Amino acid sequence: MLKRDGTPIRVLIADDHPLMREGIAAVIGSQPDMEVAGEAGDGEEAVAAYRRLRPDVTLVDLQMPKMNGMETIHAIRAEFPTACLAILTTFRGDARAMQAIKAGAQGYLLKSALRKELSDAVRQLAAGHRYIPPQVAAELAQHLGQEPLTVRELQVLELSARGQANKQIGAGLGLSEDTVKGHMRSIMDKLGASNRTHAVTIGIERGFLEV
Repeated sequence: MLKRDGTPIRVLIADDHPLMREGIAAVIGSQPDMEVAGEAGDGEEAVAAYRRLRPDVTLVDLQMPKMNGMETIHAIRAEFPTACLAILTTFRGDARAMQAIKAGAQGYLLKSALRKELSDAVRQLAAGHRYIPPQVAAELAQHLGQEPLTVRELQVLELSARGQANKQIGAGLGLSEDTVKGHMRSIMDKLGASNRTHAVTIGIERGFLEV
């Protein structure tokens, strides 16, 4: 699907792993209607490359040095409101996908499915459509309308994931032990968890926590 003016879809690839960039570039390069506009190895390079190249579609790795994927998308979107941006990630959690969409990403691509889905995703994005893989869309739909974790609850969950007890968490956040217990009860209720460990596991699966 060449663009209306008959030129190929120009794709910028931002990922800190050279092999991943190479693999994506090979897929893009094998498509007659696409070309690699440029590559970037971190978030700052990605913003600079976008400014210079103005690609049709930009693929942004979620975890990069200097600026992560979310920060990179925010930065590009602030300067270029019509930029077409998609997150590349190994994480399929609904919370992370929702965060990416709120940040301004039109696409959310799982690295495990790139070989099968990349070219179709790029075409859809270039045509002005969103691209969310079916399994991620299903998870988003499943948790739609659920009460989100508050910033404080996310902090408590993160410290709990690091193995800290309520007393330690309270000391670190300037809260009483009872307040931390209250936050933990609320977290478990919202996530449908049976105990702290279960809450942490769900938090990782859904993308509230980075591993």
